[in-house]
Amino acid sequence: MTTSKVTYQGQLRTQAIHLQSNNEIITDAPTDNHGKGEAFSPTDLLATSLASCMLTIIGIKAADMGIDVTGTTAEVTKVMAADPRRVSEIHIVMTFLQELDEKTLTIFYRTALTCPVANSLHPDISQNLVFSNSNKS
Repeated sequence: MTTSKVTYQGQLRTQAIHLQSNNEIITDAPTDNHGKGEAFSPTDLLATSLASCMLTIIGIKAADMGIDVTGTTAEVTKVMAADPRRVSEIHIVMTFLQELDEKTLTIFYRTALTCPVANSLHPDISQNLVFSNSNKS
């Protein structure tokens, strides 16, 4: 089954339609690569999909453990390299609203690293994951 249909809109913009849900994503080239930067760039989506995947996998594990991690956020920083132009690093700071013990955090950390996106990225892309607790000062 086809996942999506992507159409080039001109001026370095694409429209992607998720065929099962009909949801839409617009991408623009970033301003440092001839674009308008008015939407996620394709490489932004790559980095963001890693965080989304990690949160999803943690959500599954947390539910199995009887823990509600609703409200957990992930701040994503993408680092680009040149020659060839590519994503070289993805930094994710995940912040939990709940106070979690070290054992649970370790389980969630290891779980996050097993997400399908993490396992699909080239090993030369550095994946840096840090956990934070919003209740800690």
